[in-house]
Amino acid sequence: MGELMIALYVFTLATLAGREVITKVPPTLHTPLMSGSNAISGISIVGALIVAGRTHGTLELILGVAAVAMGTINVVGGFLVTDRMLAMFKKR
Repeated sequence: MGELMIALYVFTLATLAGREVITKVPPTLHTPLMSGSNAISGISIVGALIVAGRTHGTLELILGVAAVAMGTINVVGGFLVTDRMLAMFKKR
């Protein structure tokens, strides 16, 4: 139970720090940062797959599957937005 509390503490701190960093970025830089964000989300998906594969309980499995799903949605959405932005610069 202690390890779960530490993991939730780290997750909460990472969420708050990430939100604080992203809110400080000007809107013109959001699209170029999407590629870096996609790479980080890809790493997160690999980590979530490892966690989901080594579960010992139902709660860990649910959290692992949720992490994989959210990371996948983030990567796919990031690529769709980046592709749409790049299409704006193509010559017709």
